[in-house]
Amino acid sequence: MSAAASLDAPAAPAVVRESDGELSAQRDAPLGGQAVIEGVMMRGVSNWAVAVRKPAPEQPSPAPSTHNGASEPGPQALGEIEVTTMPLDSAMRRHRVLRLPIIRGVVALGGSMAIGFRALELAANAQLPAEEGAGSEASEQPEPDQPEPDQQEIPRAVWAGTIVLAVALSIVLFFVIPVGLTSLIKNQLGSPVLFWLVEGVIRTTLFLAYMLALSRVRDLRRVFEYHGAEHKTISCFEAGLELTPHNAQRFSRLHPRCGTSFLLIVMIVAIFVFAPIGLPAWYWLVLTRILGVPVIAGISFEIIKFAGRNRTRGWVRALMWPGLKLQLLTTREPALDQLEVAIAALQAVLDRERPGELSAADLVGVEVVA
Repeated sequence: MSAAASLDAPAAPAVVRESDGELSAQRDAPLGGQAVIEGVMMRGVSNWAVAVRKPAPEQPSPAPSTHNGASEPGPQALGEIEVTTMPLDSAMRRHRVLRLPIIRGVVALGGSMAIGFRALELAANAQLPAEEGAGSEASEQPEPDQPEPDQQEIPRAVWAGTIVLAVALSIVLFFVIPVGLTSLIKNQLGSPVLFWLVEGVIRTTLFLAYMLALSRVRDLRRVFEYHGAEHKTISCFEAGLELTPHNAQRFSRLHPRCGTSFLLIVMIVAIFVFAPIGLPAWYWLVLTRILGVPVIAGISFEIIKFAGRNRTRGWVRALMWPGLKLQLLTTREPALDQLEVAIAALQAVLDRERPGELSAADLVGVEVVA
């Protein structure tokens, strides 16, 4: 999951070798991405694409990737890669006011969420079997000039409900519950400074516990591997190397513009945004926490945008270090076949645009987040 992109990439991209021996790109490109079910979504300036590894014909789901010396599945165990490409038209291109600092972050994040959920929908549908015909026709092979059986799809109403529920639960878990718990000891604290400090500690603790819990869910392991594949592939492009699985594998699975780092920044920024509010009645406290989410997101966007653009500065790297290390929970080392999927998604975007050759006019209103 990668966020805001720089518009002033150097002509000769630099690559450094990290302490763990992996490579890290030293420039920023207007690209972002997101891991999905058995695949990766990549977003450019005016297009986005999602590539998904479909189930192999002989098995209901892709064979699990193996590490730690275990043998990897052969090509015969892998399904084909399905790529879907969509055009992208940001509202910030048409409205100057939406390109103002803070506001642009809110708009960009909203657009990225819409693309992300759409990509998840496409990926989930790609894993469903095709609908079979009734009776004896179900076992017959279709003629060459006949259409393929219709693909099953998850109803849009289900996805809409899922999105609303996910956003509501996030706000309740990370904003309403912390202020509610802190309000229980409001009188004992007796100080607005202590109140927002304790609330911030509770919020950040809940977030870290949530991330740790997610990292222990076995069913999410492959999603985290594709998350690592997304980061490695973007870094490989930013470094100016040929997009091959072996080249991408050499890069770190951690990226300074990752959404995981962004969320940690949100938790910290919230402490300072809510500090001036003081200690009003509990219902005002809850209301400000809900209404303050867009402001916090906008400020956090500006911070991670600046960090991605200035990643070579030592003090910036030091400040972003906690967020990078947090990505160890949400990324895993991908297999070569997973990198192949990530490259397919990025290549689909590159076939329609060349981020390194875009003019300043082309990049007006472009804020890539994921």
